[in-house]
Amino acid sequence: MAQNEWILDVLSDLNAFAVANGMSALAEQLDDTRLIAAAEIASSKDEACAPANGNKVRFESDPRGFGKHQHA
Repeated sequence: MAQNEWILDVLSDLNAFAVANGMSALAEQLDDTRLIAAAEIASSKDEACAPANGNKVRFESDPRGFGKHQHA
Protein backbone atom coordinates (compact mmCIF):
# COMPACT_ATOMS: atom_id res chain seq x y z
CA MET A 1 0.00 0.00 0.00
CA ALA A 2 1.31 3.44 -0.87
CA GLN A 3 2.48 5.86 1.77
CA ASN A 4 -0.78 7.79 2.23
CA GLU A 5 -3.41 5.29 1.13
CA TRP A 6 -3.91 3.96 4.69
CA ILE A 7 -6.15 6.95 5.34
CA LEU A 8 -8.68 5.56 2.85
CA ASP A 9 -9.04 2.43 4.99
CA VAL A 10 -9.47 4.53 8.14
CA LEU A 11 -12.18 6.62 6.48
CA SER A 12 -13.94 3.45 5.30
CA ASP A 13 -13.87 2.04 8.82
CA LEU A 14 -15.27 5.27 10.24
CA ASN A 15 -17.99 5.23 7.59
CA ALA A 16 -18.94 1.65 8.47
CA PHE A 17 -19.17 2.64 12.14
CA ALA A 18 -21.36 5.63 11.30
CA VAL A 19 -23.71 3.51 9.16
CA ALA A 20 -23.93 0.78 11.81
CA ASN A 21 -24.83 3.35 14.46
CA GLY A 22 -27.45 5.29 12.51
CA MET A 23 -25.29 8.33 11.85
CA SER A 24 -26.36 8.83 8.25
CA ALA A 25 -25.23 12.45 7.89
CA LEU A 26 -21.78 11.55 9.19
CA ALA A 27 -21.64 8.52 6.86
CA GLU A 28 -22.43 10.73 3.86
CA GLN A 29 -19.78 13.24 4.90
CA LEU A 30 -17.22 10.46 5.31
CA ASP A 31 -18.07 9.19 1.80
CA ASP A 32 -17.31 12.66 0.44
CA THR A 33 -14.16 12.90 2.52
CA ARG A 34 -12.93 9.54 1.23
CA LEU A 35 -13.44 10.69 -2.38
CA ILE A 36 -11.51 13.89 -1.71
CA ALA A 37 -8.70 11.98 -0.03
CA ALA A 38 -8.48 9.54 -2.95
CA ALA A 39 -8.35 12.43 -5.43
CA GLU A 40 -5.61 14.18 -3.50
CA ILE A 41 -3.57 10.98 -3.22
CA ALA A 42 -3.95 10.41 -6.97
CA SER A 43 -3.00 14.03 -7.63
CA SER A 44 0.15 13.75 -5.55
CA LYS A 45 1.08 10.59 -7.50
CA ASP A 46 0.54 12.49 -10.76
CA GLU A 47 2.82 15.27 -9.55
CA ALA A 48 5.48 12.71 -8.68
CA CYS A 49 5.28 11.49 -12.30
CA ALA A 50 5.57 14.99 -13.74
CA PRO A 51 7.16 15.32 -17.20
CA ALA A 52 10.94 15.27 -17.20
CA ASN A 53 11.05 18.18 -19.68
CA GLY A 54 10.67 20.70 -16.87
CA ASN A 55 7.03 21.52 -17.55
CA LYS A 56 4.87 21.40 -14.48
CA VAL A 57 1.57 19.60 -14.60
CA ARG A 58 -1.24 21.77 -13.21
CA PHE A 59 -4.74 20.70 -12.32
CA GLU A 60 -7.40 23.36 -12.53
CA SER A 61 -11.17 23.40 -12.14
CA ASP A 62 -13.20 22.70 -15.21
CA PRO A 63 -14.69 25.94 -16.64
CA ARG A 64 -18.15 24.62 -15.73
CA GLY A 65 -16.95 24.02 -12.16
CA PHE A 66 -16.81 20.23 -12.40
CA GLY A 67 -13.80 18.08 -11.56
CA LYS A 68 -10.32 18.86 -12.65
CA HIS A 69 -8.50 18.91 -15.94
CA GLN A 70 -4.81 18.80 -16.62
CA HIS A 71 -2.62 21.46 -18.22
CA ALA A 72 1.01 20.87 -19.18
